[in-house]
Amino acid sequence: MSTTALYNDQQGGAEAAVEAGQETTATISSGGAAFGLFSTDFKKNEDLKEMLESNKESLKLEAMKRIVQLISKGKNASDLFPAVVKNVASKNIELKKLVYVYLVRYAEEQQDLALLSISTFQRALKDPNQFIRASALRVLSSIRVPIIVPIMMLAIKEAASDLSPYVRKTSAHAIQKLYSLDADQKEHLIEVIEKLLKDKSTLVAGSVVVAFEEVCPDRIDLIHRNYRKLCNLLVDVEEWGQVVIINMLTRYARTQFTSPWKEDGIFDESEKAFYDSDSEEKQGQREAKPYIMDPDHRLLLRNTKPLLQSRNTAVVMAVAQLYWHLAPKHEVSIVTKSLVRLLRSHREVQYVVLQNIATMSIQRKGMFEPYMKSFYVRSTDATHIKTLKLEILTNLANEANISTILRGFQTYVKSQDKAFAAATIQAIGRCATNISEVTDTCLNGLVLLLSNRDETVVAESVVVIKKLLQTQPTQHCDIIKHMAKLFDNITVPMARASILWLMGEYCERVPKIAPDVLRKMAKTFTSEEDIVKLQTVNLAAKLYLTNSKQTKLLTQYILNLGKYDQNYDIRDRTRFIRQLIVPSEKSGALNKYARRILLASKPAPVLESAFKDRDRFQLGTLSHSLNIKTTGYQELSDWPATAPDPSVRNVEVIEPVQEWAPSLGKAKKPKSDKFYSDDEEDEKEEEGSGSGSEDDSSSSSSSSSSSGGSSEESGSASEEESSGDSEKTSSDSGKSSSGSEVSSSESESKQKKKKLTKKATPRKSKQTAADSDSDENGNGPVGKTSSSSAESSSDSESDSEEDSDSDSPAPQKKTVAKTKPKVEVKSKKEVSLLDLDDFSPAPPSAPKSSVFSSSLLSDLEGLSLSNVSSAMQVTSSSFGPVKTYELLHHMTGKGLSAKYHFPRQPCLYQPSMVAVQVILTNSSDHSLEEIHIGDRSPGSLNVHCFNTVERLEPGASVSVSMGIDFSDSTQAANFQLCTKEDQFSVSIQPAVGELLMPSTMKEPDFCSEQKKLMGMNETSATITMATANTSKQNISKQVLSVANVGVVSSDQNNLQRFSGRTVSSGALVLVTLELRESSTALLTINTEKTVMASMLLRDLKQALSQA
Repeated sequence: MSTTALYNDQQGGAEAAVEAGQETTATISSGGAAFGLFSTDFKKNEDLKEMLESNKESLKLEAMKRIVQLISKGKNASDLFPAVVKNVASKNIELKKLVYVYLVRYAEEQQDLALLSISTFQRALKDPNQFIRASALRVLSSIRVPIIVPIMMLAIKEAASDLSPYVRKTSAHAIQKLYSLDADQKEHLIEVIEKLLKDKSTLVAGSVVVAFEEVCPDRIDLIHRNYRKLCNLLVDVEEWGQVVIINMLTRYARTQFTSPWKEDGIFDESEKAFYDSDSEEKQGQREAKPYIMDPDHRLLLRNTKPLLQSRNTAVVMAVAQLYWHLAPKHEVSIVTKSLVRLLRSHREVQYVVLQNIATMSIQRKGMFEPYMKSFYVRSTDATHIKTLKLEILTNLANEANISTILRGFQTYVKSQDKAFAAATIQAIGRCATNISEVTDTCLNGLVLLLSNRDETVVAESVVVIKKLLQTQPTQHCDIIKHMAKLFDNITVPMARASILWLMGEYCERVPKIAPDVLRKMAKTFTSEEDIVKLQTVNLAAKLYLTNSKQTKLLTQYILNLGKYDQNYDIRDRTRFIRQLIVPSEKSGALNKYARRILLASKPAPVLESAFKDRDRFQLGTLSHSLNIKTTGYQELSDWPATAPDPSVRNVEVIEPVQEWAPSLGKAKKPKSDKFYSDDEEDEKEEEGSGSGSEDDSSSSSSSSSSSGGSSEESGSASEEESSGDSEKTSSDSGKSSSGSEVSSSESESKQKKKKLTKKATPRKSKQTAADSDSDENGNGPVGKTSSSSAESSSDSESDSEEDSDSDSPAPQKKTVAKTKPKVEVKSKKEVSLLDLDDFSPAPPSAPKSSVFSSSLLSDLEGLSLSNVSSAMQVTSSSFGPVKTYELLHHMTGKGLSAKYHFPRQPCLYQPSMVAVQVILTNSSDHSLEEIHIGDRSPGSLNVHCFNTVERLEPGASVSVSMGIDFSDSTQAANFQLCTKEDQFSVSIQPAVGELLMPSTMKEPDFCSEQKKLMGMNETSATITMATANTSKQNISKQVLSVANVGVVSSDQNNLQRFSGRTVSSGALVLVTLELRESSTALLTINTEKTVMASMLLRDLKQALSQA
């Protein structure tokens, strides 16, 4: 047994007894277990060794599962290596996989034993199972012994030619391991990398670029011929591969293309024009510019744009830094919404994203001004997050929004977080320096803070006031006098030193007060901090020069005290000052210049952002985050003055290889000679299936299919087509459109819409879906369009409209058929994951219709969002009456009150949970800390608790979200609502209707599902309807107020149908209301949950019978 194993066994002696009971089949006596607490149990793995050496495959498999379980828990299992390695030649595939998992972990530690089995690994490289071949290569590359380098090299070369992309991916990973073991193999490894770079599999692309970056990042000649392929594959590569490829292509583009920023000189002064509604027309009216963007440069920008919708924050950040470093300045703003979306993520992600936004906001305020509210500080934010948000708000401050920002700062100053309050005061100082209109307002506010009870706030205010007064001291003598009066009450050394500096610097403006301050300091000189002593000596020297009559004796006294001080800095300063100001034979000529030295006018300090110089590092890197150059950081090169030869990226393709299947439901169309023209995209949209093109979520599949289509154009063909198309556009419109996007004329866009409408007329379901479509968040109707494809366009179409370097106008066709009037939609509108209501400026509100009008019900009839059976679709609620319930009264909660309601939205934390919104209010006169959820009852209750509210100020309220899995039961969820000092028992009792979620289905589906739920699954009752509830609209309103269900449209006037599913189990709940004579009706509920049915029947009966 190795020393390491022995040490680990001794460390984990207590765990050995537990494992012996839980994970082994042998019975250990209680005495042995007790003994194991104090000494090493050497036989704890003997049963596993016996199982591995048995003849039964099942026992071996069970043993390997337990061993891998031990490894996953961080336990040491290296002593089992000899027993495990014997099974490497097993014929059982499952056993073999587990053995290789073990060997990858311990091959480096047990190199000698691993070498004995090297012939077995070599044989496994020829195994018919791809996973065994890959595992064998992984183990082989994990044996860090120089003697087997030739064997590893041969294995990597063979694996690089393997038919399985998974094995080729593993060979790319092995390249890095071999290079770290033997750097002399670099040339041979570069050959393998060059071969793998030509691979067309998305599985391999990310891994081989990682190997390229590790082994030969300077060999950009290997990338030339693969550049277009990598751009086109990017959207389909796995997420971490995307990050590596994007970073590599960013460095590549900076060496191969000319700067796109030359053309944007005029955009720097008028950034706000980018956000104007008619800015596109202004762009189109400008003269053609000499800069023409390389088609390959545009290809990279266009193919990375869809990745802004990625779920992986690293991918979004990588695309954002790519646009920041490569895109024309007026196009960079498209990343803003994506970066703001990331602020909803974990605080670690927020920290990195906010650092990058802080750097961006210094140079381009216009990007983030529309989203300023996203940077307001929340009470639950950590201090480092608050500080970064404060930094960004300060960067965004201008004359227009400074009043709003300063109102927020006034609140932040009162924060209990001392560091944050101090940072806020510094931010106020920066605003006062940068915006002259508010300088006096800020100074007055800071002076008021001098009377604050908190020493930290007072001290920081003094320091900031000192800096501000240096800009215009003549106007603010009163403030200096006021600070002198407060001097006795201020104890923070830095603040005292700042006041003394001000007294000395402007002693001639306060001739009566300064000597008195010096007199006080002479009394307490010996007990002051060093920084205060130094400023006292300076003050004495300055007063000696300006008012020696009053202060000569005081100065001599202070200089004598400083001469014998314990700190040598103070002693040295004292000797220097004495020789400088007191005339003597030794001082010589220096004494003449004392006044000019000590009372020279000092330049006012410049209050700058801490992120001012961080743009020297590439965004998103560790160096940028730490603000120092880290090991392995590669600087971005400057743009070349003239672009290198673009023909090096041309690849002669005899026959395009199609690796991607076309998107689901789309027929493959012969290619036209246009490069992503609008017409081609329109034709593609028309060929798509009716339901598929309407679904907003199909944007990602459309985007990947467009990327697949564009991959066929890799090589010289794409460049020729794009350049040719660019020339054609330029001749048609008289404008250059490769560098900047030129919007189409109004008449052309109308013709395009008419053409789409004409083609879509026979498809009734598509039109009705467009009329009553709602956005992704279920936020009600979106503006109506002539066809749904204009609204829910795919990413590839919107990309071609926005980012194509040549937006060719649609050919003019004769349209005879008249179309119905349309509501105009902006051509730039893009329905996507990024269109979040709380981030973007509010759109013009659509006219509100009454709840469930007859037209809306008829529109819902044909609504179908996908090819899945509509009976299975679950939607968000259409009607959300907010009923608020009291959770905790402020008397019972000692000032803490809580109310809750059910927002009727899908729970973000778990689909089986019911979303609950809780509003916490502090009704006391003191702040409440650490508000959180404590013990729960019953114990099996599954609750997603809200994050701890660190502090709630008096009179403040905060809204938090919870998720509770009620398991389709109305049993109350009991738990404790805790503060730092107290615990209060509370309970949430759900109404039965809140345990449902609405389900959309057509009438035939409803009837077929109802037939399956007859007999015992049916509950019915005859009820007497209130007179006010006899109309169809009022019935829907009453039913939806009780239960969270969806309306099923029906042609029969006397029949109302509603459908839903239980949140926890997904069981179908069908409600039917049949109106009869004399205000009576038959209410029927069909569901497997009979208890829920009877309770729901009772609630509905009560609601419908009451006026």
